[in-house]
Amino acid sequence: MTEDGDTRRKRLYMRSIRRGIKEMDLILAGFADKHLGAMAGPELDLYDRLLSENDQDLYQWVSGQVAPPDRYARLVARIAEGAAGVTRPS
Repeated sequence: MTEDGDTRRKRLYMRSIRRGIKEMDLILAGFADKHLGAMAGPELDLYDRLLSENDQDLYQWVSGQVAPPDRYARLVARIAEGAAGVTRPS
């Protein structure tokens, strides 16, 4: 059985707001609130894979401490745009 789009977005939203570290909860919840509803297909696939990554790695990528893997670079850049104030003073 495959997941319909709405169910998948709800699952990804829950995974976005229930992370291992509070900073990633805040960053990804904000991103999901703004962008998840408009995402489809390959973009959802990529976001799903990104959510499987370690929170410490994600935080370093989003905060610019470490460059993300090429496959995530554009998505991480979009997430980082909304992370000001959490990863660095706004």
